[in-house]
Amino acid sequence: MQVNKQTGLILFAAIILTACSGVPTRKEDTRSTPAPVIESHVVLPPSVVQPKRGGYLEGDSPGVDVPINLAAIPDAVPRVEPLHRFANTQYSALGKTYTPLISPGKFKERGVASWYGKKFHGKRTASGEIYDMYGMTAAHPILPVPSYARVTNLANKKSVVVRINDRGPFLRERIIDLSYAAAYKLGIVNDGSAEVVVEVESLAADNYVQPLGVTDSVVMTPLKSTTDSVVVTPLKSTTAPSASGEAAASGNVYLQLGAFRSQQGAESFLSRMSVEFEGSGKRVELYQKEDDMVRVHVGPYSTQDEARATAEKLEPRLGFKPLVKLH
Repeated sequence: MQVNKQTGLILFAAIILTACSGVPTRKEDTRSTPAPVIESHVVLPPSVVQPKRGGYLEGDSPGVDVPINLAAIPDAVPRVEPLHRFANTQYSALGKTYTPLISPGKFKERGVASWYGKKFHGKRTASGEIYDMYGMTAAHPILPVPSYARVTNLANKKSVVVRINDRGPFLRERIIDLSYAAAYKLGIVNDGSAEVVVEVESLAADNYVQPLGVTDSVVMTPLKSTTDSVVVTPLKSTTAPSASGEAAASGNVYLQLGAFRSQQGAESFLSRMSVEFEGSGKRVELYQKEDDMVRVHVGPYSTQDEARATAEKLEPRLGFKPLVKLH
């Protein structure tokens, strides 16, 4: 009787298992869920979502309105354009005097390129145009404004043609500042800088920029300025110091960083210096006297001694010692 009971239990369990195996299993829904619609102008390309540390100055990131088709943005197309009336005159910035090239001739140089982003986006360039970080433009210390140049990244051999419409860079031994779009196409956004070759077949606007052979040498044809009347020299203070050699603490003591014939060039340089001196507690501002030179000053300092001490500290960073000026 005990055996029959056990046999009955086994048969009952077998019936239950058979019944369960007969129930069809529920399959997972393999239909894909439609992706949310995202506006194209707010999607970050993969290479800029997580840029490497040091790729750009703090606060000067690519921003959030980065087009998704940066790689498809066409290069600048050289065309005949008259030179800007004021942006091609001799000027002084951070202790160096620059004489822009304005005559036909080949140009080639090798050095470090960097890029500038949203802190300058919408600001005035040396040409007076508004800077668009998603346009194919660049800033150069001496190439004509406007002109066109080919820039080649020596690490990956990528090459772009940009329109020069701004002045700079002036710090860290860089030779050209690219727009964000140009830097993206060259593959230097994340690193922030790269060794490049900047070359122009002819400085005449009606000749298309053609790439030259990449060499280690820098070839540059020295060109004369057509404006002999523009002479940039160290400027003397217009206010004599007191008998003690110290100006009154009236907020009139500044350091001079640059002097320009062009208001637009001075404003462009001021924008760059405002970024460099951000967080210092000092203002970077324009100052103009009767000689029509527009100067870029930083300050004010309470005394001339404080200004001189600051100039000493700035010299290694800027490459020159700023001049003490009294307003």
